[in-house]
Amino acid sequence: MPPRIIRRLIFAPLVIVITLGWIVLLPLLLILAVVASPSRAGRRRMLRLIFFSVAWLVMESAALFASLGLWVASGFGGRLKTPAHQDRHYGLVRWFMANLFRIMTKLFKLTVEIEEPELTPEELAARLTRPVIVLSRHAGPGDSFLIVNQLLSLYRRRPCIVMKGALQFDPILDVVINRLPHAFVWPGKGPGSGVTQEITRLAGGLGDTDALLIFPEGGNFTHGRRERAIERLETQGQHEAAARARGMSNLLAPRTGGVLAAVEAAPTADVIFVAHTGLDDLITARDIWRSLPMEQTVKSRWWRVRAADIPRDRDAQVTWLYGWWEQIDTWIAENRPVRVH
Repeated sequence: MPPRIIRRLIFAPLVIVITLGWIVLLPLLLILAVVASPSRAGRRRMLRLIFFSVAWLVMESAALFASLGLWVASGFGGRLKTPAHQDRHYGLVRWFMANLFRIMTKLFKLTVEIEEPELTPEELAARLTRPVIVLSRHAGPGDSFLIVNQLLSLYRRRPCIVMKGALQFDPILDVVINRLPHAFVWPGKGPGSGVTQEITRLAGGLGDTDALLIFPEGGNFTHGRRERAIERLETQGQHEAAARARGMSNLLAPRTGGVLAAVEAAPTADVIFVAHTGLDDLITARDIWRSLPMEQTVKSRWWRVRAADIPRDRDAQVTWLYGWWEQIDTWIAENRPVRVH
């Protein structure tokens, strides 16, 4: 990864230059898109992608200018970690994601349906007064985007995420997210990669309005990864876990280390399990291209487990996690939509 000063002086300005060039070339690009990819039953794939790319670049450039203004307002970075400036940065992320969500759902004809826990007085109080650890399946493009947008816009939470270090090549993630309590790690780099350590650090610092988002599977679901995860459990002698993982056809076996570390570091945090389906089959770029416009309903279900109901024995926690993963697998099988095309 290039040093931070290089990323700030080259990558961020490059996004703005690309945005201006894209806008200047937009009329020509639209003509070429119509000629090269004529409409088929109103799908206009290329036009939709061009409009989405323009919207993304314009908003990313605007967010970079806003982040520069926030840096200056913080005394050239001296007060970035104060609560007031943290709130302003979360507000910027909320604005960016909410607007991009509206554009994405309209252009790609997506409908998002979320079934949440019943809004009882206890649930309402929990939403306002307790930190949460969010455990979600990982499948399809943009599922993390949808979950973070939900946490920010509806629940007014301040999400913390452990992300792959390579995502810092995106300037807005590099600039804004590095100012917030998130972590960039490099999985697969051995003991020094620090995934579990970073999860422990973030979980230990959770406040009442914070949410730590973890994807226990460690990557997007594919059938090949599912088989490799089961083989890994067998090799490690975890035969019972391998048998339970083999019984789940829609999920990878959960990696328990990060989850258990988070629960231990944040004993007062509730756990929210998230299931979703609708984008599962979009694995490759070709899959996404052929699906446009998606004309798809993305269904999601959220369950809350109170901190008092989470087992504290480590073996019991592993059994508990696998039990929830099996419940999510069943929900996905029962709610997987039929694609229109």
